[in-house]
Amino acid sequence: MAPQTTPETQAGATLSLDGKSLTLPVVRGSEGETAVDVQQLRAKTGMITLDPGFANTGSCRSAITFIDGEKGILRYRGYPIDDLAQHSSFLEVAWLLLHGALPTRAELGTFTHDVTHHTLLHEDFDRFFDAMPKDAHPMPVAAAAVGALATYYQDPETEDNLRDAIVRLIAKMPTIAAYSYKHSIGQPSMYPQNRLDYASNFLRMMFATPCEEYEVDPTLARAIDLLLILHADHEQNCSTSTVRMVGSSRANLFASVSAGISALWGPLHGGANQKVIEMLERIAAEEGSAEVFLNRAKDKNDTTRLMGFGHRVYKSYDPRAAILKKACGEVIGRMKSASRMLDIAMRLEEIALKDDYFVSHKLYPNVDFYSGVIYKAMGIPMNMFTVMFAMGRMPGWIAQWLEMRNDPDTKIARPRQIYTGATQRAYVPMAKRG
Repeated sequence: MAPQTTPETQAGATLSLDGKSLTLPVVRGSEGETAVDVQQLRAKTGMITLDPGFANTGSCRSAITFIDGEKGILRYRGYPIDDLAQHSSFLEVAWLLLHGALPTRAELGTFTHDVTHHTLLHEDFDRFFDAMPKDAHPMPVAAAAVGALATYYQDPETEDNLRDAIVRLIAKMPTIAAYSYKHSIGQPSMYPQNRLDYASNFLRMMFATPCEEYEVDPTLARAIDLLLILHADHEQNCSTSTVRMVGSSRANLFASVSAGISALWGPLHGGANQKVIEMLERIAAEEGSAEVFLNRAKDKNDTTRLMGFGHRVYKSYDPRAAILKKACGEVIGRMKSASRMLDIAMRLEEIALKDDYFVSHKLYPNVDFYSGVIYKAMGIPMNMFTVMFAMGRMPGWIAQWLEMRNDPDTKIARPRQIYTGATQRAYVPMAKRG
């Protein structure tokens, strides 16, 4: 495991109300993050905190991912995302997130072998997919399929069985994703092939047919692998917090991850890259001018919105966007498609980064800005974008679930509320209500 620093706890924050005061512990993380520990607040004062959206609430201590949104820093287990994107592979990053340290050559070889040889779905899953409507969005199909895995693997939750479940989830997610897509377009599913690497196997299952084989382009496979790395974890976001919350009830791994997929499906979370493509297509279909579009986006009386810029966490350039910008050019150069869309995207970025309005509002490109263009250029349909996100986030969700499960301080999640309804009132019988 990677070295971890025990958070430093000290007294330091004093809360005063109605002439009474309470000193609360201050917790400092390994990167200097500071939190006021309010665990004893209600017991000692009867009060609770109110924080809609939990924007100022730390729900856990975690040693997995560090983000500094002001400086544009993202690290997995202490390793900068730039280094991992340049030198690593998705399965190596998955091991890192799960185990806390980079794997040895032997460890990575064994892990890769196990994942590669667990990609096949049970034959009964054909009936599962056949039961879904043909026009079903692939995202709820994927969520349902992951939940259904719990009915096939019902062994007691021993360490060995849990390890098998982790391998199965990472291995079978590309198969589930591809099967969901094939079902939505009425094509037969393609079996995975053990001779292919993780990303190549997915691309083949997506685009090969019984009538025509699909030759995987190494540039496209590397781009998919890179996108999966960049999406592998991102601290306590909505879907990750959902996985932890569901898991806190001791729900199994399959059920917890299925809930995370459903949370990710929300358009405010995982669907942003689809909105980017819709925006670029709109610009191309109308005036085709990035300048005109941005002027409309700045107009308070206009409903036009600039998608793919700004982030709830990052207040500077999203480091993942910088990495994808280069990959985007390589993919489009290889595919000879969507170049018009890339031209518009790059012009939008060029203007926005020099415009005082967008800079003052800290609206910098995020990971969704270029990921959607890459997927579009590859021929991946927009309704699959969020499924791709889920495939990349799988090791992060699992690592977070494991950390929650092994944390002795974990309690079943049970937020409080400030009640704003009616006070006690007498029941009126139906005969007297008129």
